[in-house]
Amino acid sequence: MKKKLFTGLASAALATSVLAGCSFSSGGNSEEASEDQVTVDVFQFKVEFKDQFEELVQMYEEENPDVNINVKTVGGGNDYGQALKTSFSSGEEPDIFNVGGPTDVDEYEDYLADLSDTEAAGAALDGTLTSVEREDQILGLPFNQEGYGILYNKEVFEKAGIDPESIKTMDDLEDAVKTLDEQKEDLGIEAPFALPGKEKWVMGNHLANTYLADEFNHDVQETYEAKTVEFAMGDQMQRFLDLQAENSIQPVLSLDYSQQVEEHFSLGNVAMIQQGNWVYNTIESMDPEFAENNVGLLPIPVEGYEGKVPVGVPNYWVVNKEAGDEVVQASKDFLDWMYTSEEGKKFVTEEFKFIPAYEGYEDQEIADPISQEIYEYAANGDTLGWVFLGAPTGWTEDALGSAMQSYLGGDITWEEVEQRAKDNWEKSRQ
Repeated sequence: MKKKLFTGLASAALATSVLAGCSFSSGGNSEEASEDQVTVDVFQFKVEFKDQFEELVQMYEEENPDVNINVKTVGGGNDYGQALKTSFSSGEEPDIFNVGGPTDVDEYEDYLADLSDTEAAGAALDGTLTSVEREDQILGLPFNQEGYGILYNKEVFEKAGIDPESIKTMDDLEDAVKTLDEQKEDLGIEAPFALPGKEKWVMGNHLANTYLADEFNHDVQETYEAKTVEFAMGDQMQRFLDLQAENSIQPVLSLDYSQQVEEHFSLGNVAMIQQGNWVYNTIESMDPEFAENNVGLLPIPVEGYEGKVPVGVPNYWVVNKEAGDEVVQASKDFLDWMYTSEEGKKFVTEEFKFIPAYEGYEDQEIADPISQEIYEYAANGDTLGWVFLGAPTGWTEDALGSAMQSYLGGDITWEEVEQRAKDNWEKSRQ
């Protein structure tokens, strides 16, 4: 039995964005690959650890001079899924790339190599491979574990006289927001929140997941098999979205992820943002002292699940079996080294600042305070499932996220948001 470190996990994907049109570039040696080298092209979405990942690649190349690894990492406000499709259709098929939940696996299954024989697959924690298992094959390896909620500025809360431990319900959170808004000039903030309404994934993936998880029993596979979505907690979803939008830096529909995290939260312009532990490296790059000492995590209030945060696997590494046997093996060897070698494990925890999804990390420390808080929630079983990538392909952003944007723009009602999203789900599952 694999060591079961966290409870309540559901595999999903952090839907972040990429920029299409960039060529593969070496993460390590700048020289052209020699004829006797195996070249592995990696297409990965996680812009937050781009520099650290390329540093890791360089370490691997130095230890394995017969392997040349090229990395394409892009981010911003664009769609990773669409960029990946473009890469395949243009003939630049990557050798290693990322997929999310079972919907993505189905879409790319014909390309996916069986990774059952890797050391990393054998070390994966219970529950972390559910989305990528097909019959007797394991088609992906988990990135890590992540969690999210409301990140808050500890110093601002203290100055405002707000005890974060007292915030359990939406009523509590609304009271805290009112206090922050009334004191914002004295506190030196522009608004309580920064809601990046330009980013459909923030709303359609993470915000919505918090209130949909119960409907699907916190199970991504059950979500994947569901013929409809009822929005049983739709009123709570609307209430939390409204609270952020009405108390945010304006205009929310023009606010993107980088502005939210870098310009506003990291620089102390707002007291809170809805995000997860993946933002730590970005905050640290802006203000190391603030990142280390002044960021706390509050659960998003959900009736019946007070004090719980969503925790899950955000994405998976997969290998393109069409790349040829030599490249496939080189790709497997690299992924194994990254997650099971002593050098790799140290780098994964200390530099990537990942919460590991693998056993064998007992002697490693969780690197950053946000991840430490999420680790504690998970270790105590205070978690919600990640179900959003069990939804139909593109539903969270193209159907729900877009409808939420129209709602924020005043073009449709909340009832229309739910109906549009429900109709799209049912049509996709026919």
